[in-house]
Amino acid sequence: MIHLKSSPQFEKAYRKFIRRYPLSQRKIDETILRMENDTESPLLHTHKLSGKLRGLSACSCGYDCRIIFSIEYDKETCKDFLLLIDIGTHDEVY
Repeated sequence: MIHLKSSPQFEKAYRKFIRRYPLSQRKIDETILRMENDTESPLLHTHKLSGKLRGLSACSCGYDCRIIFSIEYDKETCKDFLLLIDIGTHDEVY
């Protein structure tokens, strides 16, 4: 299990997305929980990004919902953590 942190950008995008698509909140929360347990789960469709988002990864949390994230290293705890960066539709995040 990997520790999760969210960026201020993710928090803002999450609130905005939920306001627009309130029925998707449960699916998103389930996806985030699944990410904590296994970022490589086939259900997430995790993939590395290229171009301006090179070095980041994305996963699917529904038909047209993506979460952009990276795996970072915390020097204080000497452990990796998952940094949630952005969430939105395919066109919004890419």
